Amino acid sequence: MFDIGFAELLLVSVVGLLVLGPERLPGAIRTISLWLGKLRRSFNSVRAEIERELQADEIKQELHNQAVMESLKQAEKDLRGGLETPYDIGDIGTESSEEKKADTPGS
Repeated sequence: MFDIGFAELLLVSVVGLLVLGPERLPGAIRTISLWLGKLRRSFNSVRAEIERELQADEIKQELHNQAVMESLKQAEKDLRGGLETPYDIGDIGTESSEEKKADTPGS
């Protein structure tokens, strides 16, 4: 997370020792450690909650997609069932030979 080397830690320790003194430095370190621990736990909790919500959204989206696909399949099945006629589907829009004879003059 942070790129802190030994030299930086040593510098922070010396400054903390000079500013706080040897009596208060251990208490300050303990307090800072507690705050960092609480912050880390809070961050992990928020991250876990966000991950759960994203997974729930993905599941909801997948269920919605499945429902849409099922309704499309049902609509396709209904349409195909409604198109069944005594004529072949390829004959739709073409005249039969009897209709052609009736239309010609002289027959």
